[in-house]
Amino acid sequence: MPAHLAGDGVVVFFTQNVPQSGKGTTVAAESQRTEEESVEVREEPSENGAVASADGEHLVDLYKKMILIRIFEEACQRGFRQGKIGGYLHVYIGQEAVATGFLDAFKEGDKVITAYRDHPHALLLGSDPKAVMAELYGKGTGLVKGKGGSMHLFDVERGFMGGYGIVGGHIPLGLGFAYAMRYQQTDHITQLYLGDGSMHNGAFHEAANMSGLWGKDGMNPCLFIIENNQYGMGTSVARSTAMTDLAAKFDAYGIENEKVDGMDIEAVLEVAHRATQRVRETGRPYAVEALTYRTVPHGAADFFEKYRTKDEVKKWRERDPIGLLEHKLLERDVLDEESLEEIKGEMKETIDEVVRFANESEEPPIEELYSDVYAGQDEYLGEE
Repeated sequence: MPAHLAGDGVVVFFTQNVPQSGKGTTVAAESQRTEEESVEVREEPSENGAVASADGEHLVDLYKKMILIRIFEEACQRGFRQGKIGGYLHVYIGQEAVATGFLDAFKEGDKVITAYRDHPHALLLGSDPKAVMAELYGKGTGLVKGKGGSMHLFDVERGFMGGYGIVGGHIPLGLGFAYAMRYQQTDHITQLYLGDGSMHNGAFHEAANMSGLWGKDGMNPCLFIIENNQYGMGTSVARSTAMTDLAAKFDAYGIENEKVDGMDIEAVLEVAHRATQRVRETGRPYAVEALTYRTVPHGAADFFEKYRTKDEVKKWRERDPIGLLEHKLLERDVLDEESLEEIKGEMKETIDEVVRFANESEEPPIEELYSDVYAGQDEYLGEE
């Protein structure tokens, strides 16, 4: 991967306006755009008049995390093609800035829940990459003993309440966690990640309505994070909803909302820390639509991608979030080309070891078929 993926002239396209920070509910005039229309995403000044940015050391730390995710996901793709990963596989390549930025604002005691593109969320919350990869390989050393696979990662000790394979099915659970934490009189919040495709689901609308109602009394500290990667499987946003301003859908439920350029880690960071603090202090839900793009197929078996053009993918790759961050690190003299390559080499060595661990791990014993199925002592082993 070249260091300058973004280049000096950044191409911006197929995007929407980002509201100014602290302005509350914003409905873009472009909410009824068609598939061909485009408007500009731009960085907006924060309340002190400057575009929010992290210091160099912080950006380097985030860069390392994003590189780890990218190389991990590339290894997952290879493992699937080699027949080592069963079930199905959805990777996060191109979207790394979203989860990396928002989970930078995570505090111990918070909860995180997402759909099936869930590997980076577990990694960013501190799950052992070896255990995550072993889970994808169906091994007994996996994060959930080889029973969950790619779409059902859990690490409750670290606040990760799961990836879910049923589209939209996790949304009511997420706001339930938020209600429970406020009922227990804590200041913890839920980060609830959902895709653009899940927003046309009844579960979303029922859950958003309930969240808005509970939020009126300060009883639902839930941050909705819409990972709008432009496609629900192979159907574009413009072909799946007449109201393409996804953030504005929350207006109907009294939930304030905004958008962010999900390809720019600094833009995501600014919104993430401001929004999480707001939700934590008020107990009211808030929604952020992160405009991003998966530069890989929907799933590992989505070979032909007939629903989008190669030119479209090429243009989005010019705004690759890792490339944009590399450009900033070089431009600000935080790192040089050699340092970037060293980091990539270190992360590759880490993931090579992760893959070796998954390959060499044992299959789960047959008795595991019955463990963790019922609450209690797991005494039932299939015998009368």
